[in-house]
Amino acid sequence: MPVNPALVTTALDLPGFRIVRNLGIVRGIVVRSRSVFGSIGASFQTLVGGDITIYTDLCEKTRADAYSRMSEHAAHIGANAVISFRYDANEIMQGVTEVLAYGTAVVVESL
Repeated sequence: MPVNPALVTTALDLPGFRIVRNLGIVRGIVVRSRSVFGSIGASFQTLVGGDITIYTDLCEKTRADAYSRMSEHAAHIGANAVISFRYDANEIMQGVTEVLAYGTAVVVESL
């Protein structure tokens, strides 16, 4: 079972909790490519302007998957929280992007 999302933060601590153990860095990585059909649909959306929903949905899904993998990695090594959470993204090649979710896995207890 993944870490409770309420115990994942970009901060260095969790108010109301004390860090009792640092388990190190955890990460979740997803590499995605755009489909030909998605690229064609996005091209049509750029003609109209505004939010390119095909790409927005792809980015949201990719980030959610990377976050989920990181959270599962944290739980797998015994963490119940993640601090200093971040996302990073890199283009591996044209049309192929890596999204990384990472942070520090910790064990916390209520104050």
